[in-house]
Amino acid sequence: MTALPLGIRENLTQFTHQLIQVLLVGFAIGMMRTVIPALAETEFGVARGSFLLLTAFVVAFGVVKAVMNFVAGRLSERIGRQRVLLWGWIIALPIPVMIWAAPNWGWIVAATVLLGVNQGLCWSMTQTSKLDITRADQRGLTMGLNEFSGYVGVALAGVVTAYMVEALGARLGLLVFGLTVVVTALVLTVVWVKDTLPWAKAETAAHKISAPKFPPRYPQGVPEHPSTREVFALMSWRDKRLVALSQAGLVEKFVDALVWVIFPVFLVGNGASLTEMGWIVGAYGFVWGGAQLFTGRLSDHIGRFWPNLLGMWISGAGVLLVVLGNGAAWWALSAGIAGFGMALLYPNLGASVADITPPAWRGSAIGIYRFWRDLGYGIGALGLGMVAHVTGAVESAFWFVALSMFASGAVLFALGEETHPRLNPAQQGATA
Repeated sequence: MTALPLGIRENLTQFTHQLIQVLLVGFAIGMMRTVIPALAETEFGVARGSFLLLTAFVVAFGVVKAVMNFVAGRLSERIGRQRVLLWGWIIALPIPVMIWAAPNWGWIVAATVLLGVNQGLCWSMTQTSKLDITRADQRGLTMGLNEFSGYVGVALAGVVTAYMVEALGARLGLLVFGLTVVVTALVLTVVWVKDTLPWAKAETAAHKISAPKFPPRYPQGVPEHPSTREVFALMSWRDKRLVALSQAGLVEKFVDALVWVIFPVFLVGNGASLTEMGWIVGAYGFVWGGAQLFTGRLSDHIGRFWPNLLGMWISGAGVLLVVLGNGAAWWALSAGIAGFGMALLYPNLGASVADITPPAWRGSAIGIYRFWRDLGYGIGALGLGMVAHVTGAVESAFWFVALSMFASGAVLFALGEETHPRLNPAQQGATA
């Protein structure tokens, strides 16, 4: 197979197109986050205090996105990354119209199901495609740039839609914003995005000819092209390192579910205006996104293990701080701390999975990791909704999430290891 160059600089044009794609993916989910939960009662008929009903759309999103991550990873190894990305954007077309026309909360849940399909297909492909065309020593930076672009998009969309809703009304504002995002993404995908599957195949062929300088610690006893069941078993219970990463990914999504569905309700209930709430919640997204510009690159130098571990605990502490103080400045600071913890762990959990899975089935491994990770939206939203419902206090949801993050970090500490090939290479002649 013809050698294809690996590296960000060597593939800068395509890398940039993929960054634009994930920014638009962030816009798509961002339009559903800050404004819709805050207006659930006044615009879509959700009764005050109906925590389980309020969290239903996030549970639906998490379950659907998790399944689509699983499907996208495997499918992309058969038909290519670009076609999966294109399908994701086509499926997103009805979402803004459904929000605009929604007579009740059930339509919002249905639109969120489509959003889960879109996010599972599109975000998975932007991540996998960048890893296809970059080098092993750039994985942390690659993941950092990918998640920076996506979550800055989420934060920007939250702020922009808050202003658009105040200017145009909830339904028209979200319709205009949503259609602009989806149509732009479709055009860019068709015209400029290339399929990167040939790079993954070329990397596999190159590894057969010449072993890398720092052999990765791949799982032992795995065939070159394992079945879906075999990869799922490795990620879910067979390889303790991959299990540690998968459970950490699942639990860290509790934080995002909280920020999505409970934090806006908490802020509005404590007197914050819609735009003020947009900026406070945006502090979480901006810090999370912006800090990943260096946290991903940092892990390329110092390793993945400690950024992942400290990120779990710092983010949990930030969540807990929200309910230990009062006022917009305190809430924004606490949200920023939670976002910084997420910036430490988010790109580096994914980079860790990429470190110890071969290119021949890396797409499937990342898809299954993302399956478990985004199932955390559903499990987390259901858990925090039940806790808030039983106690009758929205603050209890923050305690639930914080304690879950501390416990998950302890599991990662016990079962995980450094995955960076340069810092912890496999023994020559071994794969793990």
